[in-house]
Amino acid sequence: MAQQDRAIRTRRVILESAAAVFDEQGYDRATIAEVLERAGVTKGALYFHFASKEQLALAILQEQVVDIAVAPQPIKLQEFVDSGHVLAFRLRTDPIQRGAARLAVEQGSNHLDRRQSMLAWSQFVEALFNEAKGRGEVLESVDVRDVAELFTGAFAGLQMMSQAFSNRADLSHRLTVFFQHTLPSIAVPAILAKLHLDAERGEKLNAELQQKAQSAAGTGTGLDVVAS
Repeated sequence: MAQQDRAIRTRRVILESAAAVFDEQGYDRATIAEVLERAGVTKGALYFHFASKEQLALAILQEQVVDIAVAPQPIKLQEFVDSGHVLAFRLRTDPIQRGAARLAVEQGSNHLDRRQSMLAWSQFVEALFNEAKGRGEVLESVDVRDVAELFTGAFAGLQMMSQAFSNRADLSHRLTVFFQHTLPSIAVPAILAKLHLDAERGEKLNAELQQKAQSAAGTGTGLDVVAS
């Protein structure tokens, strides 16, 4: 078990180090040597987990969706809003999210298939909206798949604009404005009135997520959720 735990920690260190290098250098300019130096691991340890730079990048793109977890809410659309705000906050500080964001939208490289990242986020959002619609929270006229792809693409654009203007310091505010102007065309009015859209929500929920993760690590449950 101790050996397995070490392997899990080593893999995470490699992922976070690689994500930081990708965030700073971009996919094409990043090198395995830089990742090794940042992670402080041997080449053998890295290649035990990842066979190539491409595999590293794809693992980071997959990890970004797994990392965002919120507890079930009485209103499913609140889970959607909360997920967005946690992601917006983490894009300011979390190496996995920052590296994945650059990998997902970076132009010019033909060496990495980025479609899976966009698809994973679209499916994540679509699942939330499908359940919300099943609960009667979403207007009947809404095409769930189209809306999921709209939000995924719009968020990608918002974070790029926020990165250019403020290094993402204003991303939570921009996301709140986006929610305020788009959710009225999607949510049932009675549900819309109950949603908490405030820009500070992401920081609060992220702190709760971190506390839950630390408690889970101490008890060995492996749970990683955000309390409401």
